[in-house]
Amino acid sequence: MEKAQAKLELQPEGEQDPEAEAATRALLTDLYQFTMAVAYWRAGRAREPAEFELFFRRCPFGSSFALAAGLRDCMRFLRTFRLRPADIKYLASVLPPDTDPAFFEYLQGLDCSGVTIRAQPEGSLAFAHVPLLCVSGPLLLVQILETPLLCLINYASLVATNAARLRLIAGPEKRLLEMGLRRAQGPDGGLTASTYSYLGGFDSSSNVLAGQLRGVPVAGTLAHSFVTSFSGSEQPHVPMLAPASGQGPPRDLSTLAKSWLGKVCECLGLKAEETHPGERAAFVAYALAFPKAFQGLLDSYSVMRSGLPNFLAVALALAELGYRAVGVRLDSGDLLQQAWEIRSIFRKCASRFQVPWLEAVSIAVSNNIDEKVLTRLARKDSEVNLIGIGTSVVTCPLQPSLGCVYKLVSVRGQPCRKLTEDSEKQTLPGTKAAFRLYNPEGAPILDLLQLEEEPAPRAGQELRVWLLDVSGGACRSLTLTPASLEPLLRVYFHLGQMCEPIPSLAESRTLAQKSLSCLSPSHKRLEHPEPYQVALSEKLHTLLKGLVQSNQEGP
Repeated sequence: MEKAQAKLELQPEGEQDPEAEAATRALLTDLYQFTMAVAYWRAGRAREPAEFELFFRRCPFGSSFALAAGLRDCMRFLRTFRLRPADIKYLASVLPPDTDPAFFEYLQGLDCSGVTIRAQPEGSLAFAHVPLLCVSGPLLLVQILETPLLCLINYASLVATNAARLRLIAGPEKRLLEMGLRRAQGPDGGLTASTYSYLGGFDSSSNVLAGQLRGVPVAGTLAHSFVTSFSGSEQPHVPMLAPASGQGPPRDLSTLAKSWLGKVCECLGLKAEETHPGERAAFVAYALAFPKAFQGLLDSYSVMRSGLPNFLAVALALAELGYRAVGVRLDSGDLLQQAWEIRSIFRKCASRFQVPWLEAVSIAVSNNIDEKVLTRLARKDSEVNLIGIGTSVVTCPLQPSLGCVYKLVSVRGQPCRKLTEDSEKQTLPGTKAAFRLYNPEGAPILDLLQLEEEPAPRAGQELRVWLLDVSGGACRSLTLTPASLEPLLRVYFHLGQMCEPIPSLAESRTLAQKSLSCLSPSHKRLEHPEPYQVALSEKLHTLLKGLVQSNQEGP
């Protein structure tokens, strides 16, 4: 148990986890959960055993897959769930005035000590109608948990899936930087986006808090405001820079860069007086602060006539002192074309000035990059190394919500099913187990849902299953023999206690990438993918048919 808790908490032992404090407010729910709670309690049903399933009906973005995410946040929420006196006082003020005072006394002792959570591991591939979470416990409490669990899973899984799509487009070699905090839906949305875009395949985030709280690698460059704040008349407070080797006297970096500017402009056929002196002063100031991590933002004025020659002048000045510049960034214009031109100039200057590492300096780009732009930047002949994406990853513009739902499947051990005129909103009854079936090549071919009491399927054993259609109804039978299989749902939380460690965010990221690598190319296609199959066992299909027939016949 101690190991499990240590895996989940990011703060040292004995220190309060500020993230947990922000994420575990018990009133993070809808009012109607408490009006139903009053009614359950008055009916004497508060402690009846019940089970809900949290799932989605369609994969997002027109894809055939999603990534399961948000489990670590759910565990934080459940472990510390309690209604404080101030919470209960507030509920008493918004519920009907004739609510029995004994109900509020009952709430004082409400916690998750009777709750059990089965879930797919964070970073797993997830498919429509297969539960991400199965939540069992006292009916009143697991009903109250609906809204917060949906809130914690919905966006996390959506943004992780969106990031995975962007990673698939970019390919394995391009580095992806999430930089959408300023575009995110509030601080919580920003932290969630930074966390789960990393899980989905991004390499780093600009969000410093995500680094502190979640261990996400953080990265960044500099802004145009820094560059344009310099006029060129400023004198560095400490203009001297010692050689990287520690041998030899310090040199005036500004003077050294100015001398290199003439050589660079001669090499490129430019006029030194056309470069912006304030831009060069900004680069010198940044280089003095970070001589081992100097990078330049090139498009504050003119990329080719000012930004690039000024960068090269400072980079070559640093090289004379034994330092290596690390990169440049472009934030406007034709990013692909400019990257080609810049790389060509890097190669030319590397050869001309005998600085071999210069030709491999990283080129980063940003500027409202969406899937269409990313596809172009990811071309095999692209010279772009790092791509910063903000709005298109954090706001998920192709689909703003995953649409997860939380449905009752069992009460007092008896299966429940919602039947409605909208067939897509009908639910699958009973407490279930889920298995992923694989072909001999190790690719997943089908997810199987069955009743929990059924024997688990075996590899090499022929199975007859019933495929689900898009509405969640069984449409036709299929016989197949899986080469291998795995159970999908693990018990992470049992009667209020963590019973399996939550992997680190980096481990969940590795699982996501490994799982995606096993998925067939036809399922990974971002446009018109082959639908992934989900099926019911023979016994679950029979139960489903029986409940439908019983409903049609009436009492």
